[in-house]
Amino acid sequence: MLENDLSPSMGNTTIYLRDYVSPPYKITNVKLDFQLGETTSVTSVLSIKRNGEHDEALVLDGEKIQLESIRLDNNLINSEQYQLDSKSLTLNNLPDEFELQIVTTMQPHLNTELSGLYQSSGNFCTQCEAEGFRRITFFPDRPDVLAIYDVTITADKATYPILLSNGNPHSSGENNDDTHWCRWYDPHPKPSYLFALVAGDLLNINDHFVTASGNKVILNIYTQAHNIDKCNHAMESLKNSMRWDEEVYGREYDLDIYNIVAVDDFNMGAMENKGLNVFNSKYVLADQNSATDSDYEGIESVIGHEYFHNWSGNRVTCRDWFQLSLKEGFTVFRDQQFSADMGSAAVKRIRDVQVLRNYQFKEDAGPMAHPVRPDSYQEINNFYTVTIYEKGAEVIRMLHSLVGVDGFRKGTDLYFDRFDGQAVTTEDFVQSIEQANEIDLNQFRLWYTQSGTPNLKVEQKFDKQNGIVSLDFKQSCPPTPGQKTKKPFHIPVKLALIDSHGNQQEEVNIAITESQQSFQFSEFEQAPVVSLLRDFSAPITISFEQSNDELAHLIKFDKNGFSRWEAVQRLSLNLMLPAIKSKIAIDTEVYQQLHDALLLLINNAPDDKAILAEMLSLPAATYIAEQCKPIDPLRVHEIRTQVVTRLANDLNEPLLRLYQENNIDKEFSLSSQAMASRSLKNTALAYLVSCEKPQYYQLAYEQYNNANNMTDRLAAFAALVHSNYEQAEKVVDDFYAHWQHDTLVLDKWFAMQATAPKVNTIGTVRSLLKHTSFSIRNPNKVRSLVGAFTSNLPGFHQADGAGYELLADRIIELNGINPQIAARLVGQFNNWRAYDEPYQSMMSQQLQRINAETDLAKDVREIVSKALA
Repeated sequence: MLENDLSPSMGNTTIYLRDYVSPPYKITNVKLDFQLGETTSVTSVLSIKRNGEHDEALVLDGEKIQLESIRLDNNLINSEQYQLDSKSLTLNNLPDEFELQIVTTMQPHLNTELSGLYQSSGNFCTQCEAEGFRRITFFPDRPDVLAIYDVTITADKATYPILLSNGNPHSSGENNDDTHWCRWYDPHPKPSYLFALVAGDLLNINDHFVTASGNKVILNIYTQAHNIDKCNHAMESLKNSMRWDEEVYGREYDLDIYNIVAVDDFNMGAMENKGLNVFNSKYVLADQNSATDSDYEGIESVIGHEYFHNWSGNRVTCRDWFQLSLKEGFTVFRDQQFSADMGSAAVKRIRDVQVLRNYQFKEDAGPMAHPVRPDSYQEINNFYTVTIYEKGAEVIRMLHSLVGVDGFRKGTDLYFDRFDGQAVTTEDFVQSIEQANEIDLNQFRLWYTQSGTPNLKVEQKFDKQNGIVSLDFKQSCPPTPGQKTKKPFHIPVKLALIDSHGNQQEEVNIAITESQQSFQFSEFEQAPVVSLLRDFSAPITISFEQSNDELAHLIKFDKNGFSRWEAVQRLSLNLMLPAIKSKIAIDTEVYQQLHDALLLLINNAPDDKAILAEMLSLPAATYIAEQCKPIDPLRVHEIRTQVVTRLANDLNEPLLRLYQENNIDKEFSLSSQAMASRSLKNTALAYLVSCEKPQYYQLAYEQYNNANNMTDRLAAFAALVHSNYEQAEKVVDDFYAHWQHDTLVLDKWFAMQATAPKVNTIGTVRSLLKHTSFSIRNPNKVRSLVGAFTSNLPGFHQADGAGYELLADRIIELNGINPQIAARLVGQFNNWRAYDEPYQSMMSQQLQRINAETDLAKDVREIVSKALA
C-alpha cells in the first residue's frame, strides 16, 4: 500500500491555454467497483489506447488517495515499474492498447474539502468538477477524455439502502454479508468531471415525463426522510424545464431515468452529472412555511440550469477548462430565458443586471479580472466566477440579439448536431452561430478574449431646424491585469426615442463597432429623451449626461420595464452620490424629483406589481459604494439611510395604502401575481418600519406572527431586526425557537442577523460563530453568516479593522478545512485599493497576514498574491 498524500509544493504552477495538447492516450471504457465503508475501496478498470504515434508515458492524476495495486493486462506490476508522487501516477513502456486495473482506498468521512468522494449527513456523495475525480482513482482527470462508464456500488444494505450513479440502472442484488450492490451503465461517453455516486438512507418522490418522441422518463428526487415533503416544487420545475427545452431548443432527454439528490454539505449550488444531479439542498427543498418566493424562484432556475446542461455541457462538453464558459455561460443564458418565460421577464432582467453590476463589474475592476475565455490560471476552482457564468451569459445574449430568435435556434441546432459527443471550444460555438446565419463575428470574438467592462460615452445633439437628433458614441475599456490596451468591442445597443408628449419611436438596434461612431434620427419637432441600452443589451457602463427632468420623463413614459427601473436608479444616484463624495447635504430639489417620481409610480402603478416593487427600491448600498471611489463605506450607509428614511416619512400614506392593498389574507399561492403582491407589500413594509414609529413596528410584528408563508415572515423579521425595534432580540429568539431544527431556515436566521446595518453587529456575528447551530464545515452556514456579514457596510467596515480581522481569521481557519470556501471569502478583499483610508490599509494588513501563512492552499494563495500585486 503506497500513500499518495505527500506535502504539496509551495510553488503555484500557471497553466496556459497556448500549451494545450490532445491527451496522449484515449480511454474508451471505465469500469468502477466501489466497496463503500469507513475505508472505501475503489477498483477501476480502464480500457486504454495510444492516441497517435508517440512514446510518451501515461500520466494519471491522483491526490489524497492510497494506491493498493496496479495490474497491466491482468498482470500485477511492482513499484519499480511506475512512479508515484503527491499529484500523479506515471507508467512507461506501454503497449498501444491495454487494460489497466488500479485499486485505491480512501476515507470519505475525513474529506472536509467536499471534493471527490465524501460524506454528508452520513450519506456518501461525490463532487468531481473540476478536479475531484482524481481523489477517487488515478485517471487523466481532464474534460477532453471521454469514456463510457460502467459502475458497481456495494455497501451495507441497512445503512445505505439507496445506491445511485450515472446513466441507467443495469442490475442489482444482495450479498451474504448484509451488503447489497447496484450496477449502473451510462451509454453516453462523458468526461470524469461528470461522474457521480450517491449512497445513503434516502427517500424519494417519483414522477415521469413523456418526451416529444414518446419516451417515458422516470424522474426521482431523493433527500433525507424529514425533508421528503419539500420536493414537489423541484419536481414541477424539472418537468417544466424538460418541456421548455424541447419547445425552445428542440432538445429531448436521452436516458430512461433522471435522478436528483439533495445534500446539505456542498461547495456549489448544484452539479449536472449525467443523469444524477447532486444539489445543494438549498436549491431543492421548499414549502410555504420554510421557503421564500426568492427560494422558489432560485430552485426553479437552478433545476432548469442543471437540466439544460444535459445538452449544453454533457452531450457537448468543453475541451479544456479555459472553455468553461462554453457550457456555463450558454447554460446560464438558457436558464435566464427559462425563468423569464416562467415569470416576469422585466424583473428577471433587472435581477440579472443587478448581479452583473454588484459582482461582475467589481470583478472586472479588480486583480482577478479575466476574459470570458481566460488565457491562463493557477487553480481552476478560482475561475468559477461571475465573469465565466454571468458575463458569459451576456455574451450569448448579445449573439442571440444579433441573429434573432430563429437565427439563434439555427445556430444552436448546428452546434449540437455537429459536436454531439465531443469536447469542444467556445470558438466552435461561435462558428456554429456564424455559419448558420452567414454573419461575420470576427470582431465579436473580442468579448471572449478581452477582459474588463467597456464604457460607452454618449453625447446627444439636436438640430432643431432640421429636426435631427445625433448620438455620438465613444467606446473605451480600462486596463486590466495583462491587458493594458483593448481593441474596440462589437457592442449592440438597443434604444428608443421618446418625444415630449411621451410618444415613442420604434425601438432600434444599432451596433457600435468603432472607437467613435455617430447615428442620426430625424423628424423631431423638439429634442426627444433617449431611452438607451434598453434591456441592458450589452454588459457595459454608460456615461451619458441626462438631466433629472429627462430621467423623470423616462420614469413616466418609457414602455420598457427595465429602462423605467434604470431611470429610477440613475435619479437615485444623482441624489446620493454628490452628498457622499463631497460630504454635503442632500440636494432638496433633486430629492423632490425622486420623491415625485416614486409617488407617480405608486399612484399610476404598472400592471406588473413585481416591477413596481423593483422600481420603488433604491440601489443597494454595495452598488452605490462602487460608484464613489475612494469608498467611504460609513458615509455611503449614512446617506442611503437618510434618503430611505426621508422617503418613508414623506410617502407615508401612499406606502401604507400599498401595504394594505396587498396584505390580503388568502390561500397561499405561487402564481406570479401572488408573488408580485408579496414583493410589493414587503417593499412598502421595509420603508414604513424605517420611519421608526410604534404603529409600523406593530404592523411588522403582527405580520411576523400571523404570516402563512416564509416570504412574509422573513420580510417582517428582517425589517424588525434591521431597525431599532426594542424587542428585536425577542423576535430573534422566537424565530430560532420555531426553526432550530430546519437547517435551511436557520441559514436565513444567521444571514438576517449578520446583515443588520449596525456598527455593533460584529458582536452578534462573533457570538453566532460559537452558536451550536453554526458549523464552519458547512459551506451554507459560512456563506450565510460570514459571507453575508461582508456585505454589511457599517458592520463589516469597523473603524478599528475588527471586521476585516474576523474575516481573515475565518479564511485562515477554513484554509485547512475547505480551501474552496476560503478562497471565495478572500475575494471580499480583492478591491481593497478602492477604499478610502483607513480601510484600505487595514484590509491590506489582513491580506498580508493571510499571505504569511506557510501552508496556504493554492486556491487561496493565488487570490491573495494577485490582490497584493
